[in-house]
Amino acid sequence: MATAKIAHMTETTMSQALVANNLPIPSALGSLDAYIGAVHQIPVLSVEDEQALARRFRDDQDLDAARELVMSHLRFVVHVARGYNGYGLPLGDLIQEGNIGLMKAVKRFDPAVGVRLVSFAVHWIRAEMHEFILKNWRIVKVATTKAQRKLFFNLRKSKKRLGWLNAAEVTAVAKDLNVSEREVLEMESRLSGRDIGFDLSSDDDDDHAPPAPAAYLMAQEDDPSQAYERADSEDHQLELLREGLLQLDVRSRDIIKRRWLDADSKVTLQELADEYGVSAERIRQVEANALKKMKALFAA
Repeated sequence: MATAKIAHMTETTMSQALVANNLPIPSALGSLDAYIGAVHQIPVLSVEDEQALARRFRDDQDLDAARELVMSHLRFVVHVARGYNGYGLPLGDLIQEGNIGLMKAVKRFDPAVGVRLVSFAVHWIRAEMHEFILKNWRIVKVATTKAQRKLFFNLRKSKKRLGWLNAAEVTAVAKDLNVSEREVLEMESRLSGRDIGFDLSSDDDDDHAPPAPAAYLMAQEDDPSQAYERADSEDHQLELLREGLLQLDVRSRDIIKRRWLDADSKVTLQELADEYGVSAERIRQVEANALKKMKALFAA
């Protein structure tokens, strides 16, 4: 509950903090540059002040103390966020996610442990940023398990130094990250991939442009309208078959069923002839007449 209240720090509370510290308020706090400038004007807490504020929040649930702890570390969130600029995501969004991690860290910070808040908070700040990056870097997720997430960020750092990985570099990265070479290769292919629009590109007049996936990935049998038409047609034909059989006499119906519809126990003309006490030719004639009547019904 305390974290939820801390999370309501908006531009208004930022301004209030600046006023409380006798600091100038930027004229356009809504811009990212102004925000970054503002948070760098908030003074860094001394060890004694940080400990006192942390104890007030821990022991008395003093939200003002928690707010001051958060405000004094916003500059650190900006610093961490800048380290993820290479992922192609807005810096402002990364800062926002990092601020959420900072507030979670403040809630869980224990001043009795004897470490600075900044050292404790970096884990929570990075965790929120990592989650945001993995959700938004690609439409299709590139990492879902904890091990894949670790490999994603560590391999990307390695690729900045190594470029495209050859066999020796794959082995070195796998050993360094304590994963299999197959996992390294699979993650590298995910990192190298990019999102492609399913439909045609905006430049439809480019004759040399590669075809859009919609042109060759469309499965016609999966079209709902066509599937419905097929099912409706099959139901209609099945109904006609039932009507056709009902119009036959008992012997003709039995011959058609056993000769054409019973796939597992199809009988011969001679077997039916022996059963009915007639010639095989007579059975063939009865069969032909029955099929003729039924074909006429389907053709109508």
